[in-house]
Amino acid sequence: MKTKALTLAVLALLSGQALAADVLNHKSPYCGCCSEWTKHMQDAGFKVDEKLHENMNPIKKKLGITPELASCHTAEIDGYVFEGHIPAADIKAFLENPPRNAKGLAVPGMPMGSPGMEYGDKKDEFTVYAFNEQGQVFTYRHYQGN
Repeated sequence: MKTKALTLAVLALLSGQALAADVLNHKSPYCGCCSEWTKHMQDAGFKVDEKLHENMNPIKKKLGITPELASCHTAEIDGYVFEGHIPAADIKAFLENPPRNAKGLAVPGMPMGSPGMEYGDKKDEFTVYAFNEQGQVFTYRHYQGN
């Protein structure tokens, strides 16, 4: 009986660690909303390191972010790319079950009310897109505004 309880405790600990993926968030040193997104991710259990860049364009180009998908910061997690103010719950769901051939997720622009872009109760409608190496983009999740 004690062995079973110990095994379950170890499995719970390991599954918690699996969710605490390391995040490398590339951002401008002048962007406060990017730091707020980092806090959002940390509150959701992710370990986040920030790397500051004076010019984000070379990072975005290297990681395959097209202008249509671009936002202010670009994160890397487990070989995937996450662009912009994506809710942590969507990133967790993506990492647990990545869509076939997907390279990552993106929230283009900086929609009000998305994580890191909170402003009172104002929430813009926005879409989280998945994308692949071939440049194909599809809706992953959609959020209604108010």
